[in-house]
Amino acid sequence: MIVLKLATHALALSLLIALGAHATADEGLDRVHFLIPAGPGGGWDGTARGVGLALSQTQLVSNITYENAAGGGGGRAIAKLIETADRQQNTLLISSTPIIVRALQGVFPQSFRDLVPIAAMIADYSCFAVRADSEIQNFSDLANRYKTDARSIVVAGGSVRGNTDHFVLAKALQLSGANPKKLIYLAYDGGGKAAAGLLSGETQVLSTGLSEALQMHQAGLLRIIAVTAPSPMSHLPDLPLLKAQGIDLVFANWRGFFAAKGLGEDQYARMRHTLRAVSETAEFKAIRLRNGWAENYLEGDAFYAFLTQQEAQIRTLMQSIGYLR
Repeated sequence: MIVLKLATHALALSLLIALGAHATADEGLDRVHFLIPAGPGGGWDGTARGVGLALSQTQLVSNITYENAAGGGGGRAIAKLIETADRQQNTLLISSTPIIVRALQGVFPQSFRDLVPIAAMIADYSCFAVRADSEIQNFSDLANRYKTDARSIVVAGGSVRGNTDHFVLAKALQLSGANPKKLIYLAYDGGGKAAAGLLSGETQVLSTGLSEALQMHQAGLLRIIAVTAPSPMSHLPDLPLLKAQGIDLVFANWRGFFAAKGLGEDQYARMRHTLRAVSETAEFKAIRLRNGWAENYLEGDAFYAFLTQQEAQIRTLMQSIGYLR
């Protein structure tokens, strides 16, 4: 079985105790600026704004701002944070698995090692979706059509070629016995635009994070045919699992926050405290469940260790489908 591991509850709990989970509210930030490396409507944007909404609802932070800085597959925002570090005292950059993928591919020279990992907040399982009127009813239908005529399937994704939306579907097709290198993938700037590409008929399949397709699935605008979760989700029990359709692939895209280097340990501690505090609130839990996100809080050194481990796992996975030497 192909599995990219998430933080375990026990590890997260022990980490909270070690880092002082009972700190007082005045040790948190009084201002947060979210730097989002993509346009509105995608997973990065939705996660940053979801965390911001919970911070506002709970009055943990009163001054919250957002900046969408799309470009370079996320590299523009990372470069900005690094180059203007002395002016980014309260800035939290949202990122996810692509920061590892793009560094491995050499898309941009920076990696998570050039930033300070603050905390992973959630995990978003991947999903594959089709238009509501599509003849494709399940993953087997998709795989069989792809094997018969690969050029008849154009896939929309909200990230650049070779990234998570691309290689997760490619790996699933490979596990079905198909050649993943024939996959025609059309990259959009974010999951929202990728979904629009599916609905307009420009593509036949959408590969994206569950949170980016869930509301449209529930509204009947598109139909999710597979989710890469390991078992049925208690709050979304009717979603079809890829694993239950005979494809032993489990994948979740973590999303979390990073800060610029050189800010001082006290500031990083305030950032961790702020994110830890909001992650434990009922308001954030409601937002997490509404978006179909899995709980995946991990912070500081343990977050850094997780990133290092996932880098090795993703390198192996991408090499297995020929997307990385």
